[in-house]
Order: sequence, then C-alpha cells, then structure tokens
Amino acid sequence: MLAKLPKQSDRNVLVGFDTNDDAGVYQLSPELALVQTVDFFTPIVDDPYTFGQIAAANALSDVYAMGGRPISALSIVGFPNQEEGLEILELILQGGHAKMQEAGCAVIGGHSIGDEEIKFGYAVTGLVHPHRILTNSAARPGDRLVLTKRLGTGIISTALKKGQASQAAVNAASESMCALNRAASEVALQFEVHSATDITGFGLLGHAREMAVGSKVSLVIDSSKVEFLPEAIEYSRGGFLPGGLKRNMDFIGSCIEFASHVPQEVRNLLFDPQTSGGLLFSVAAQDAARLRAALQTLTTSAQTIGEVVEKTHPLILVR
Repeated sequence: MLAKLPKQSDRNVLVGFDTNDDAGVYQLSPELALVQTVDFFTPIVDDPYTFGQIAAANALSDVYAMGGRPISALSIVGFPNQEEGLEILELILQGGHAKMQEAGCAVIGGHSIGDEEIKFGYAVTGLVHPHRILTNSAARPGDRLVLTKRLGTGIISTALKKGQASQAAVNAASESMCALNRAASEVALQFEVHSATDITGFGLLGHAREMAVGSKVSLVIDSSKVEFLPEAIEYSRGGFLPGGLKRNMDFIGSCIEFASHVPQEVRNLLFDPQTSGGLLFSVAAQDAARLRAALQTLTTSAQTIGEVVEKTHPLILVR
C-alpha cells in the first residue's frame, strides 16, 4: 500500500518507504543521520518479563541492521481495560526497559490504548553516519552470506501454543530472541560488508529475497550450513507450522528453487517467520572468514550460508 503513495522529494530522506529496508534514515548533517523504526506484536512466550525483553530486542534490531546506534525509544502498548492483570503489564514494561538499558537506549515515553489482545513494542530512534549506512540493496556478486542466529523461533512458538514444546526448546528460543544484535552490527562495520538485513517476519528466504531484488542479484544458499534451534527440526517435521510460514511460502515460493535433497522440514524452517532473529550480511569474499570468526567469539551462531551471484533464474537457489 505504501508504494501507492506519492514519491517523496525531501533530499534528506536517505532511506524511505520506497525500498524494503529495515528502517528509515533521515540526514541531519553531512556526518549525522537519524535511523527510525517501529515494531510491536502479541506475546509469543508465556513469561511477561521475557516477552518485554524480546519485544525490545526485536525493535532495536532494525537499527542495528542499518549499522546504526539506538539512542531513544517510545513504548507502544495495547492492553485490556481492566484493573486485574496490571502486574503482567508491569513485568512486560520492566523486561523491555531492562533490554533497552542493556542497549544504552533511553526510553523517553510511550503511548497505550485499550485492546482485548496484549500488544507491545517500541518506536526506536538511532544515529548513523550517512556514508556508513547498511542497506539490504547493495549486495554484490561474489559476496558471501553470513547469518548470525539460528532459525526456528516461529515453529517453536507454535509448538509452545499447542503445549508440545519442551522447556529446553523454549529456553533456547527465548535466549536467542532476547539477544541483542548490537555486537554483530558493530563487528560487521569493521569489515567490507556491502549489505545487511535482520531476519524477522518474512523468514530467512523472505528477507533474502528482498536483498536479492533490491541488489539486482541472485543468491545461492547452502541449507546444510544453516543452523537451527534445538528441536526446531522435530517440530517442523511434526507440522507445528505458524500461519506466517505458510503465507511466506505462498508469497515468495515461486522465486525459490530447492534441490531435491533438501527435506521439507528444512524448507519449512527457511520460510519460518522469526522474532528478533539474526542479521544476514553480504560481505566481500576476502572478509567472510574473518567476519565469521569475529562473530563467533560474540554470538552462539555465525555461519557462512551461501553466496551472491549474478542475477539469474531462479532468484534464490537452495541446495
């Protein structure tokens, strides 16, 4: 729908809604620009404090994906109009605030509305140098693709809703979703990273597609190199598939080609919508190994999962 709006003529808008980037960027001076984003959603875990942390980490991630540093945030709350249960809201806010403090991002206000369904998130503002912005539309043929978190949060959350997820799987997914992408973003800026995006609701393949389309290239992904959260493969095989996974598959499936040996449970996970997922970097081949090594000292997962090639058919090949 945004594509139908008139094109903006403000020369200070460096990144706007006419691309599929993770956040907007507005230039203030030759050496300073604002990064702005907003994200909120319904609970995906049972513990309210953990939900608040996840919502904060998820909202912050868009700024990190652009190579920015978050500085302030406004909370967004939808909560039932009733006195009972306010302790749940308090825990959600506490969890979010704790994660924002960890990020060095000040919560300076917010807005709440009455809603039958709980919703929580943040509008986040960050800073970035205008010449150091990471976008999802600058990948180059020959680049390697490096992913910084394991996949499977959507499928594990669905298994949890069905009462079938083990506590170990939930704990691993929660830990991953609570982890900030700050360190990965800061490390990436030390290498020749051409393009970046965070992996959220469109899943790995959906966000990879946006990178390929925006950069006018094709991607080859090695499914054997992609890491998954504990028990995610089993839950995928068991059919605990979120609605967003199926929508992703319907929307972008026609531009993806799978090698025959890639099993369906793995294909599902590559479409799985992630909450507070990792960053996907398109990095110059000569820097890929060093970037991966640097990331592995900071995160639980950092794998080279594929490469960028000249635009061809299919848009994305998964082998």
